[in-house]
Amino acid sequence: MSLGVYSPKGPFETRNFINGEFVKSQSGKTFGTMNPATEEMIAEVEDSNKADIDAAVAAARHAFDDEDGEWFKMNASGRRDLLLKLADAIEANREYLAQLESLNNGKPYNNGGYCSNVDLHLVINCLRYYAGWAEKIQGKTIPVDGQMFCFTRHEAVGVCGQIIPWNFPLLMLAWKLGPSLTTGCTLVVKTSEKTPLSALAVARLIQDIYPKGVVNVVSGFGPTAGEPLALHMDVDKIAFTGSSAVGHKIMEYAARSNLKRVSLELGGKSPLIVCADADIEQALNAAHMGLFMNHGQCCCASSRLFVHEDIYEEFVEKAGKKAKEWTVGDPFAKESMQGPLVDKIQFDKVLNYIQVGKDQGARLVAGGAREGDKGFFVQPTVFADVNDDMRIAKEEIFGPVMSIIKFKDLKDAIKRANATEFGLAAGVCTRDVGKALAVTQRLRAGTVWVNCWNNLDAAAPFGGFKESGHGRELGEYGLAAYTEVKTVFIPIDGKL
Repeated sequence: MSLGVYSPKGPFETRNFINGEFVKSQSGKTFGTMNPATEEMIAEVEDSNKADIDAAVAAARHAFDDEDGEWFKMNASGRRDLLLKLADAIEANREYLAQLESLNNGKPYNNGGYCSNVDLHLVINCLRYYAGWAEKIQGKTIPVDGQMFCFTRHEAVGVCGQIIPWNFPLLMLAWKLGPSLTTGCTLVVKTSEKTPLSALAVARLIQDIYPKGVVNVVSGFGPTAGEPLALHMDVDKIAFTGSSAVGHKIMEYAARSNLKRVSLELGGKSPLIVCADADIEQALNAAHMGLFMNHGQCCCASSRLFVHEDIYEEFVEKAGKKAKEWTVGDPFAKESMQGPLVDKIQFDKVLNYIQVGKDQGARLVAGGAREGDKGFFVQPTVFADVNDDMRIAKEEIFGPVMSIIKFKDLKDAIKRANATEFGLAAGVCTRDVGKALAVTQRLRAGTVWVNCWNNLDAAAPFGGFKESGHGRELGEYGLAAYTEVKTVFIPIDGKL
């Protein structure tokens, strides 16, 4: 199956995907989705509201509950095979999808470890990884008191609402499709209004693989489509990736409706501690990957960089030089390492934070301004002499802005690193393995990287402490969000 030949002018699939068909919104309303590199409209997509969400949820509910339906009757090995087919179809259309992702999101297409093609590699691996779990999800036999046989079953949680962010549209889609489809759930996916096109392209592949109603994809805004999905009484679970502020609302909606299960992967202000004994080049690479990958639009970005005073000035100088060598430009140019931010809202927000950093006395080492005069490009920016009370050290910027903070005592650095409401990721750079292990135990974060950053694998769980969310995605842990545990008792009353 093929999505056709990519063209930056389309045609693209722009309609909602509900009950196996592509349909217009019931209101007939649409909104434009933009190319952030040119500030031009790419296409008009459906502006969904509660009526569209109701239709999508009804389709998912029927597919899950219909005892005569194909999905209800399907064996675990059948679910495995369908996920493998979807992974194969995405791989066959990898170039199309990577280019579409670059067009709509702005991430570079060609350049090394910073491009949409790498995202596609991770997407395919994630789906194949979870396909392998389908027939390996097992319960336990439990030795209870009395003449009883007791065992547990792990069953699909039901209809799942999944709200996808704009920074990694296809990868975050895969992180949610994989575990939910392998366990037997049915889905209503709401894409980000900023980047809806790649998920709709995947829906065209899903249409030829999955039974009607198993996967439904709708476009729309949070208040008009995301809120009714989170409030819906026929949705059993909601998964959300995005800001902590919206995560609070998702929890509220779940409590106001049917106490649906919730998993959240939210924001961060992740610290990286560079010790005096660190390999400086290795630490620079970790810090650069941690902060500038995907233009800084990463929830786990290493946006608070604590550097020991003994190597501070050398590190600052080299960090500034490295940032100035970072090539910003057209996402489809071979030399581009950073494209535009996703839209004007994000562009204005990041430039405002840069101005705040200047106003509050941070030392600008590199960048600090718009790149060019068209598109939402921001120069890779490095601030030194940042203190813990500055806004750029406390608030999530979600852009290419590095804040370097000096420290003297490692225990104090760990305390300061943990002094945040977030806890998604953290890191330490040191050549002392004992020190590394001690620091990883003390950092309050869901993922801790040592001498590296942004290493991800479908087998390794990802998620946050504190206001960075709850639950885990990826790995065996990721299955828990999409299963219920059922306990069964059976009397043993046979005569021997």
